Amino acid sequence: MTTGVRRRMGVDERRQQLLAVALELFSRRSPDDVSIDEIAAAAGISRPLVYHYFPGKQSLYEAALARAADELAGSFLEPHEGPLGGRLLRVMGRFFGFVEEHGPGFAALLRGGPAGGSSTADALIDGVRQAAYAQIVAHLGVESPPARLELVVRSWMSLAESTALLWLDGKRVPRAELELQLVHDFAALAAVGAAYDPETAEIVVRVLAQEPADGPFGDLLARLSVLAPAVPQQFRPRTEHGLL
Repeated sequence: MTTGVRRRMGVDERRQQLLAVALELFSRRSPDDVSIDEIAAAAGISRPLVYHYFPGKQSLYEAALARAADELAGSFLEPHEGPLGGRLLRVMGRFFGFVEEHGPGFAALLRGGPAGGSSTADALIDGVRQAAYAQIVAHLGVESPPARLELVVRSWMSLAESTALLWLDGKRVPRAELELQLVHDFAALAAVGAAYDPETAEIVVRVLAQEPADGPFGDLLARLSVLAPAVPQQFRPRTEHGLL
């Protein structure tokens, strides 16, 4: 924002300043509600100078989206070290950190931008989704996942997106709880996929074998065990000796 002291900036420096200012404004309000005059005032420059660097609000918005998309994709970067549950929990922490910081800008990014969206905005978010998908698959230790596992990963990513959008409307669930719940959701989706596909089951069993009892996946098992006594008898698994 402005500091009260004007100085000449180089072309790239001024362009980056405008992107930062625009992204901040778009993060607090819907891009449709932000005018070029506001962006110019926040940057401490004239309206014509904004147009010197960007042909219009749409081009400025799309450039700001590109920066936001890079940051969002970066939230899925995580060293391939330690149990998967812990890695996913850290990823969700950064993901929701981005969501909370950018608010309406995040919603606009996922919905395609102002005035019904644009092909550029759609391409940006598709790129983020593909980058995130590749990261999650790499964490699972597979180069070419079976079809069932691909469905699991992509379904979970869609769930994370929709959950984040709903959470922004009032934030009625504590953020930390929601981050953990989404990691649990991944485990649940993976377990269901494994139940239908031996190749997916092999991958899931390998991953779970590396999980500590006090990790996110172990926490899920502990929570589910509380429900066991309430499960009707007809749904309980049987052994040769009768009900478990």
